[in-house]
Amino acid sequence: MLDRYFEQPFDQSASLQHQIQERLIQAILDGAVSPVDPLPSSRAFATALNVSRNTISIVYERLHQDGFITAKPRRGYFIDENFVREKLNVAPPRRKIGTGTVPDFNRFLPHRFTALPNIDKRSDWRCFPYPFIYGQVGRDETSVARWRDCLRRAGTSRHVGTWADDLVDSDDPLLLEQISRRVLPQRGFRADADELLITVGAQNAIWMIANLFLSPDREIHIEDPGYVDARNIFAAQGARIIPVPVDRKGMKPDPNLAHADMVYLTPGHQSPTNITMPMERRLAMLQAASDYDFLILEDDYEHELNFVGAQHPTLKALDGTGRVIHVGSLTKPLFPGIRLGFVAADRAVIHELRHLRRLMYRHPSALAQRAMALFLSEGHYDAHIRRHRRSMADKWREMLREIDRNLPDCEATMTTGGSGVWVSLPEGIEAAAIKAEAETRGVLVEDGTPHYLRADAPRNRLRLGFGAIDLAKIAPGIAELKAAITTVRGL
Repeated sequence: MLDRYFEQPFDQSASLQHQIQERLIQAILDGAVSPVDPLPSSRAFATALNVSRNTISIVYERLHQDGFITAKPRRGYFIDENFVREKLNVAPPRRKIGTGTVPDFNRFLPHRFTALPNIDKRSDWRCFPYPFIYGQVGRDETSVARWRDCLRRAGTSRHVGTWADDLVDSDDPLLLEQISRRVLPQRGFRADADELLITVGAQNAIWMIANLFLSPDREIHIEDPGYVDARNIFAAQGARIIPVPVDRKGMKPDPNLAHADMVYLTPGHQSPTNITMPMERRLAMLQAASDYDFLILEDDYEHELNFVGAQHPTLKALDGTGRVIHVGSLTKPLFPGIRLGFVAADRAVIHELRHLRRLMYRHPSALAQRAMALFLSEGHYDAHIRRHRRSMADKWREMLREIDRNLPDCEATMTTGGSGVWVSLPEGIEAAAIKAEAETRGVLVEDGTPHYLRADAPRNRLRLGFGAIDLAKIAPGIAELKAAITTVRGL
């Protein structure tokens, strides 16, 4: 009866013990193991699976500890009938209530998030040889090993008291300290513990801030083109969204800001163009915020990736009034899937956000917070950022060089860094057509059209991310993109 559960070969990259245990549990819950007959002896089972007897002994012992099986002297291991009966003894309902048609869920939905224009993000991007996609990074095996070690140590008895209990609305004090000491000074400011909040990534921070400050009678001014997910978050709150065109220096302050309640900015590397806002423009925006009495939501998502010149201080560092609410990511340049970010703001704002977060999910994983605190405290984060910046700088230079060489009739927006290049195609060529043709050649690129809100937006913009692609594949990838453009032009 067990044979069919072990027909598929084991995954060599995963723990053998865990895979055997998982398959045995599935067999038990499926009723494929007789409750009156003993399980195969550890020797016989090990021989059948071609694994060590010790491996099977460990698996049996774990199943025994977890109550799936019980040991009978001189007879072996048997299924624990009481435990399995508990798991399986769920009586199906005799009848189901309700007749007629299924509900029309559209009638009940006050918001249709699926109808919002958004960026197409392929989940199978690793299958493509030339993934010029944004928001992913190459794997740094050194950091993978160090993160794994920090996770392991965070789970030991020494640290278990920091994450096993419900923190309610609190955060790991060690992580707050490390952010204040190691992350914020690189951005030009510091913050006390009551001026910081940990979030499930920067995007979650934007959602909470929008939830706190925006409503149908509030007006928010955003960059155009801009970050699509942020725009959709603001739309979900019913706020009036005013697009402000971006020039070579980012958003330009103008008298229309007098009507704004909040302004959303990405000054470090404007999303999606990657333009860095110069100092005079930053000071002008802060002065406008003071003159017109609005708040600034500063999304500093790629602060570390500046390759030319000195780092600019953030708007939060220059802010003398507390009008700037600063959002950052701890994991975007590290492992985007971990999803840890933070908000730095006036303590009155953090106080409200902390109570709002409690209603949403209380707090991010306390185990992940402690692991990140250890990762920061031991200098692994700083070391990773140094390696990441060097790697990304090499890719950035290669991207600009190959675009200039292969795509002379396309214009790449000049930047001082970031992880993407904003490209203007020749007039008359639509980015959507290039994206589709490039994909047939193994090249993934991003159509820039969804980033615009205004009706007269150009349709010939591409964003080429280079965080996930190998340096050696950039040149052949751009050559394939050139071939795709040539093909579309000839149609």
